[in-house]
Amino acid sequence: MKNNILFRFWYYFRTGWATYFAFILAAINTLTVTYFLAVDNYPVLNIIFPSFEIYILAAVSIGIPLLILIGYAHFKRTQAFRSEIEVFLESNPYQARSMVNVEMNLQLNLKVIELLLKISKNYNVDEKDLGKIRKLQDEISKIVIERTLENKMDVTYAKNSIKKT
Repeated sequence: MKNNILFRFWYYFRTGWATYFAFILAAINTLTVTYFLAVDNYPVLNIIFPSFEIYILAAVSIGIPLLILIGYAHFKRTQAFRSEIEVFLESNPYQARSMVNVEMNLQLNLKVIELLLKISKNYNVDEKDLGKIRKLQDEISKIVIERTLENKMDVTYAKNSIKKT
């Protein structure tokens, strides 16, 4: 950790700047510039917004709900966020690895629970059930053996999982 402390500080600085400081400054700057360069110079707009304070109230009361709707659309109604996640997974193989491990664990746990339920009800586990387990074991083994952080198998698997949902 001592070797990368400067990079950690750099990351924290960029996050603080981009997420908080730049956001607040950009909002203040946009409101100030648009009012004094546009509204103040046009009599029609000046009648609608006679003071800077009224302009801010109008911009905030319209802008905040509008931006919430745009943010909602970004996450829930467009392909934009899904594309961001794909780029994130491509650039962060550790996150892709974690996602793939979780997915494989879920699949395996569901099969084990299915078998446990059959056994608990005194049903025989037949060759069909064992075949499904062997197939799942082979798929998981193949991925675990062949994947590396460099060959991007985890990223491909994760992208295919994302596309299925």
